[in-house]
Amino acid sequence: MTAQGDRKLRLGVIFGGRSGEHEVSVVSAQHVMAAVDRSRFEVVPIGVTKTGAWLTPEETQARMDVPAAPFKKTLALSGAEGLLARPQALSVLSEINAAFPVIHGPSGEDGTLQGLLELARVPYAGAGVAASAAGLDKALMKALLHDAGLPVVDWLVVTRSQWDADARGLTSKVEEALSYPCFVKPANGGSSVGIAKAHSREELVNGVIEAFRFDRKLVIEKGVDCREIECAVLGNDEPEASPLGEIKCEREFYDYEAKYLASTTTLTIPAPLPDDLAARIRSMALDAYRAIDCCGMSRVDFFLTPAGEVFVDELNTIPGFTPGSMYPRLWQTAGLSYSDLITRLVELGLERFEERERFAQA
Repeated sequence: MTAQGDRKLRLGVIFGGRSGEHEVSVVSAQHVMAAVDRSRFEVVPIGVTKTGAWLTPEETQARMDVPAAPFKKTLALSGAEGLLARPQALSVLSEINAAFPVIHGPSGEDGTLQGLLELARVPYAGAGVAASAAGLDKALMKALLHDAGLPVVDWLVVTRSQWDADARGLTSKVEEALSYPCFVKPANGGSSVGIAKAHSREELVNGVIEAFRFDRKLVIEKGVDCREIECAVLGNDEPEASPLGEIKCEREFYDYEAKYLASTTTLTIPAPLPDDLAARIRSMALDAYRAIDCCGMSRVDFFLTPAGEVFVDELNTIPGFTPGSMYPRLWQTAGLSYSDLITRLVELGLERFEERERFAQA
């Protein structure tokens, strides 16, 4: 599968980034690089600082070698901000055969990095530009899922300009349409960064103010009493759905601490569900994957109510690859090792690249 005969394929693992998930991305990348099949790949670490500056592989490795507690390691470079701060670092894109993006959230999972890699003609693992953008933007994603006939919980979209013009009126609209409790979420983001659960008008207003720190557009959702079920999807035009997993946590909701820091959060794989219900959810995961024209990978999250209603919550086109992350664990349960999963994702990226190249030359 290499592009250089029997030589190893040079795989650039791109991680870090400007979003609030920077530290999660670093942990994901550490475990991806540790699991890569070294008989097939030569790993090239490519770090992006919190200010958006790219590091050379040597600089990246030096920062990764600095000891730090889990989810506390960051990539930093004094005085450099943005992609063009150090254009010489971008030359690494001409030296790799494929990329494995592990930047979660904005400026990495939203189609911008994918667009850069396509302009540079570098094959990459994961979703393309459009699916990445739609998958990260919860407002666009919910509209696409709804239009595809998939069940989603009731929601409203609120922009910063709308809120500034009529906060009182929008508050009343949320209360009338959704009631309490409800969830306030930055439209573009992940790992529950900036998300709040509101039980009252005061909590709603505070949650909106906090969420606007992370995005100009919010999604406010109706809260539902539910179990949280997740499914991993893998593939291009003929995707496969994994066994299901269930998340349980003792916090108010599945927030950042519950996902990465709390010892009381439990993941049950396979999820204890009747076979027919599990099959229906897995089928819905594939429908949701196709609804945003995804390829490569995605984790699809569901709500399952006590009455048996199933709602699609969201898709994550660059899911976590940390030790506790559901995506690789679900595939491990299906018999696909972490190492083989990474290999398969790179293969899918190469397949999609070759397809794009054929059309470009037509």
